Amino acid sequence: MAALPHRYPMLLVDRVEELIPDQRIVAIKAVSINEEFFQGHFPGRPIMPGVLQVEALAQAAGVLAVESLGLAGSGKLVYFMSIDGVKFRKPVEPGVLLRLEVEFLQKRARICKFAGKAYLGDDLATECEFTAMIADPPSA
Repeated sequence: MAALPHRYPMLLVDRVEELIPDQRIVAIKAVSINEEFFQGHFPGRPIMPGVLQVEALAQAAGVLAVESLGLAGSGKLVYFMSIDGVKFRKPVEPGVLLRLEVEFLQKRARICKFAGKAYLGDDLATECEFTAMIADPPSA
């Protein structure tokens, strides 16, 4: 939580299992039926929205970037700039552990590009590439 500004209900990374600075991260999102979005997506057939799967990957990337660039505790934020090649291969249902694997494709001081994959066990559920910008938080 020290690496991300997100909090419930938007915090989508429950734990980090592996972090290799400047390379990759493996994190977990425990998908629970108690998530607010399941009330309406979809009644009788709950599925985690794809945009939230991508957001979970981006949050894992945020942890990787903040830790790799030595920005923990700095207040810096990681903002999406682009999302490319998103593919949803399996529905993500309540009661699963979504394994988030993200690696750097390119890293600069302010702009980073990542490849992310989300797995259900050994099955690929979601994949994408995305670019993010490291920025100061908005002034109050």
